[in-house]
Amino acid sequence: MAASRSSTPVLKDELDIVIPTIRNLDFLEMWRPFFQPYHLIIVQDGDPSKTIKVPDGFDYELYNRNDINKILGPKANCISFKDSACRCFGYMVSKKKYIFTIDDDCFVAKDPSGKEINALEQHIKNLLSPSTPFFFNTLYDPYCEGTDFVRGYPFSLREGVPTAVSHGLWLNIPDYDAPTQLVKPRERNIRYEQALLPQLTFAAFSVQDTDHIYIYSFVRYVDAVMTVPKGTLFPMCGMNLAFDRELIGPAMYFGLMGDGQPIGRYDDMWAGWCTKVICDHLGLGVKTGLPYIWHSKASNPFVNLKKEYKGIYWQEELIPFFQSVTIPKDCTTVQKCYIELSKQVKAKLGKVDDYFNKLADAMVTWIDAWDELNPSGSSGKLPNGAAK
Repeated sequence: MAASRSSTPVLKDELDIVIPTIRNLDFLEMWRPFFQPYHLIIVQDGDPSKTIKVPDGFDYELYNRNDINKILGPKANCISFKDSACRCFGYMVSKKKYIFTIDDDCFVAKDPSGKEINALEQHIKNLLSPSTPFFFNTLYDPYCEGTDFVRGYPFSLREGVPTAVSHGLWLNIPDYDAPTQLVKPRERNIRYEQALLPQLTFAAFSVQDTDHIYIYSFVRYVDAVMTVPKGTLFPMCGMNLAFDRELIGPAMYFGLMGDGQPIGRYDDMWAGWCTKVICDHLGLGVKTGLPYIWHSKASNPFVNLKKEYKGIYWQEELIPFFQSVTIPKDCTTVQKCYIELSKQVKAKLGKVDDYFNKLADAMVTWIDAWDELNPSGSSGKLPNGAAK
């Protein structure tokens, strides 16, 4: 694969970078060597009258709430407000085959040698190589350099299946829920140092300054990518995520979150559960592991708890629901699968809380809006939005 700084970046004309934000995008300066060749779709949340500043030299479109309302009309009610779930609008208006989405508090991480990690390049590698969801390979991703299928791996399954999703990880601030944040308020994941911990994959220590005691977790930098097995759910985090929009895009709906909703911080979880059961049904793969990004800002655990508490309770019913979902064989497209899933959400989860009836309706609206903006064979940009 071509290096990130080559004259022809990989998938330059086939990939959009989607960023939800409420603030100026100064963080892009750190990512400039890796992101500048690509097109950005910025989804501005919150006050649409606020001006979001983007560093010079980036090719981008910026959509605020007024744009969303103008483009979708009555269907705009399926796009969350005052929540990063609004990012999925960017997925809908993109016309590219691939999407990479990242949060604006995520910076370039370094590997154990100190080299900066080109997260986008690694996501592309993950998406362009097959997945192995039907049989676990104990050397993880057999298509990575330096690995292969182990003895006993069926030859009939070694061709793999297309990869629909690449899920990356984080250094520094872990992606914890509010209760875990409250128990471990100063925990940080930092790079593994071979010289300090030659035999260990995990250790903890504290460093005290004049104001705080920080508890660090030494987590070995795991240089691995693996396929999430068929039939296994996982908690998908949206802050460092890439996917094949043509294969799975309509399933990447981040739900109803934020303003006017009883729940938050479950937008990416919901999208991940829906996406995974549809990938399993359609024979597509989901990878997790590399690349790492540096998550710089810890959100307030008390605010998070207010957003999450119903989700923490509800997920004890949501997980068994998704584990038991069956999609009919005649559902051969992502849209058909998603509409079927919405029916089951309404029939089974609507009993848990009326919110899920609203969510099921929003899932249908999302698919209607997706198909309206993405008719078969269409291409080119929307006339709306602030193209730069």
